[in-house]
Amino acid sequence: MTLRKLLRPKVTNIYEQKKTWKRWLFIMALLIVGFSLWYSNQLVKNIARDERAKITTWANAIQQRVNLVNYTDNFFDKIRAEERKRVEILAEATERMVMAGENENILFYLSIISNNTSIPVILADPQGRIKEARNVDFDTDSIKEFTPELLEEFSVYPPLKLDYYSGNFVYFYYKDSRLFSELKVVLDDLVESFFNEVANNSASVPVIITDSTRTKVEAWGAIDSTKLSDSVYLNQMLAEMSAQNDPIGITIADQTHYIFYKDSFLLTQLRYFPIIQLAIISIFLLVSYLLFSIARRSEQNQVWVGLAKETAHQLGTPLSSMMAWVEYLRTKDVGEGTIEELEKDVNRLNTIAERFSKIGSAANLKTENLVDVIFNSVAYLKTRTSNKVTFTIEPPRGSVILVPLNYQLFDWVIENLVKNAVDAMSGQGTINIDISEEDNHINIDISDTGKGIPRKKFQTIFNPGYTSKQRGWGLGLSLTQRIIREIHDGKIFVKSSVAGKGTTFRIVLKK
Repeated sequence: MTLRKLLRPKVTNIYEQKKTWKRWLFIMALLIVGFSLWYSNQLVKNIARDERAKITTWANAIQQRVNLVNYTDNFFDKIRAEERKRVEILAEATERMVMAGENENILFYLSIISNNTSIPVILADPQGRIKEARNVDFDTDSIKEFTPELLEEFSVYPPLKLDYYSGNFVYFYYKDSRLFSELKVVLDDLVESFFNEVANNSASVPVIITDSTRTKVEAWGAIDSTKLSDSVYLNQMLAEMSAQNDPIGITIADQTHYIFYKDSFLLTQLRYFPIIQLAIISIFLLVSYLLFSIARRSEQNQVWVGLAKETAHQLGTPLSSMMAWVEYLRTKDVGEGTIEELEKDVNRLNTIAERFSKIGSAANLKTENLVDVIFNSVAYLKTRTSNKVTFTIEPPRGSVILVPLNYQLFDWVIENLVKNAVDAMSGQGTINIDISEEDNHINIDISDTGKGIPRKKFQTIFNPGYTSKQRGWGLGLSLTQRIIREIHDGKIFVKSSVAGKGTTFRIVLKK
């Protein structure tokens, strides 16, 4: 068994195995990603369920506190009403005591008036002169007239008008008792502390408390306060909160307020963490793959260059000897035709050696007539292929299309493509080479009437070692692609292929 037979099937199977590995790795990656997303989603759901339970408990506690505040407020309203009744009774007692007759007992009225030890009252005539004052914060001996300041202080409620002496009216001014005022301050502090406690003890949940119009912010928690002054940001935040949870409406002291809240920042982070994690891992894997591919391609290039230069070096010695033998045969009685054909093959081998020696070297491109280069390459191949293969080239010889080329390497490209076409047609058919110009580049289409290439193999055929032949190393198309891409900065690809009808390769070169 030859070395070719030992190595070729193994090299070919590498790409089939590679595809299988890729499929299994892709399936495993999908399973890992799917499991990761599912597990993270379950974790987020459990945390969200726990957080919602805490929010529900918190909302119920809020409602209970609201009920307590409302109860206290209702209690104060009742105290206010009772004080109003006491003031009316006090005013009526004062009026009746003044209007009492000689035989009427006024002790009862006096006891009512004297028992008032908490409600501030002032009795003044229409000119503002103070006649009586009780439970006030000023000295009645020093202040005899009702100043505007005192009027403002006692104008919380409308004064009662009393008939003091048969048409002489006086005014009975009063305000809330000192005890009630202190209780009112306690109620206001209770409402304010309630808002602060709701905002601060919300289990790290972002909270906004608004008035009944849902536009004025009264308290907040777990939110950047510097942004709340922006009406656009506030409206967006309230809309986002409303979309997640219905606002909690509460009524405190006959005023309606709304508590808006949404998921905590921790829960939001956990919700998007798997996606961010997978994105970071994907970027890392992509960068690693690119670096690995670049390193692998660099190693392959070094192998190619080393192999090519070593081949050129090994061919150099026998070629020199063969050239000497050709010259020697000229001195002998050998037919000139035989020597010419032998010299052509020796020159061809010398060209091949030059091709190998140029692999990996700096591109040395010269302006060439592309039409002549292709006609010359095909002319040499015609004499070494079957007579049943027909060649057509457009445009005809004599046309001029100038392109920067490395003659020896580009000739190698045409040779590889033509040989592959001949093999695909089993030595019988037509090979068409069509050259067309566009604004900035030139297209070269090489078509055959062979068995065709499956679409899924369009990229694989350019891989080193891939071949569908019983004999071959699978290096021709790989070398062809490298010459076009790396030396001529062009492109080569399968333009079209139909099973049983043939294949068209396209080469794109810059003008």
